[in-house]
Amino acid sequence: MTSYLYSAVRTPFGRFNGALSGVRPDDLAAGVITGLLGRAPRLDPAAVGEVVWGNANGAGEDNRNVGRMAALLAGLPTSVPGSTVNRLCGSSLDAAMIGSRTIETGDADIVLAGGVESMTRAPWVLPKPAKGFPAGNVTAVSTTLGWRLVNPRMPREWTVSLGEANEILQERYGIGRERQDAFALRSHRLAAAAWDDGFYDDLVVPAGDLKRDEGVRADTSLEKLSALKPSFRPDGTITAGNASPLSDGASALLLGSEGAADRIGLDPVARIAGRGAFALDPQDFGYAPVEAANRALARAGIGWDRVGAVELNEAFAVQSLVCVDAWGIDPEIVNTRGGAIAIGHPLGASGARVLGTVAKVLRERRERWGVAAICIGVGQGLAVVLENTEAGA
Repeated sequence: MTSYLYSAVRTPFGRFNGALSGVRPDDLAAGVITGLLGRAPRLDPAAVGEVVWGNANGAGEDNRNVGRMAALLAGLPTSVPGSTVNRLCGSSLDAAMIGSRTIETGDADIVLAGGVESMTRAPWVLPKPAKGFPAGNVTAVSTTLGWRLVNPRMPREWTVSLGEANEILQERYGIGRERQDAFALRSHRLAAAAWDDGFYDDLVVPAGDLKRDEGVRADTSLEKLSALKPSFRPDGTITAGNASPLSDGASALLLGSEGAADRIGLDPVARIAGRGAFALDPQDFGYAPVEAANRALARAGIGWDRVGAVELNEAFAVQSLVCVDAWGIDPEIVNTRGGAIAIGHPLGASGARVLGTVAKVLRERRERWGVAAICIGVGQGLAVVLENTEAGA
């Protein structure tokens, strides 16, 4: 059996402590599920066989299994099961991969997949003491991003910050500050143009009072970007301007078999043609999408020469550039409607965003094959190949 993408929707992505800071992650997720179901009014929610949801935190209002919580809050019947996947930045792309496999094995005919993250509302956590009533102070640890409560058995080189890991990457591959800043500027300009052109109008549902991605800066320039100080090394190349920001948001995908079209009331927009996962040393996570995408293409039975659109999550400009260079592809087919540096990167939601976006870009550009890829902290990468189902592609 074959699995298809029928519809994709997301919230606008909000800036850290910004417009979505007052919205709980389970409410963000419920809202985007409601928005997705609203695109398929003929679909009986009871026909959904599974909800598979991505989330990188889970420590606070995400409430461990935010996929199930969001489905209930969205009004799905209690008979619809739900699970939550945590593969950090790749969580919602992983959810889509799991959902597609669920359909292909015949375990479900229709699956809701997606993800959510409120990095603003991620809580502080306290480790439990070894003994009751300790006399000393205890330090609260932020769960917003990166390592926390690190096991001392982990090698030190594995647990460097995400930024330091990418400074190591830029040294290895010679990706200088100017090239990173130019890539970041392109991300903002393309995202702003996409919004102005109406590209995102049918991909985004409002959340709270936010109707447009909050982090896009149409007025930025190379001069402004080059004036920013390095964030991780005094003489480093990575700044707040050429890395993705902390963000809040949710994304959702409607997946189904070919035979589910009548019940869904929509035609499929893309076929899930190949999936790939790869892992390497934790500090090299930014390079992991390279082989993940190569494996996904091999499973789809095609090569890079046939790919017309790529959505690569821009965790950092440097890791994005390293991946594009390694693939040997035309950079102009990558993130043609802006990327995470401008749009934002709410960890658990980004994978579904890039998958939904590349499906629409394939139709817009009348291309047949597309790739959605994402790097993942602790040394992993994921990728999915889509085939455009539109006639004449």
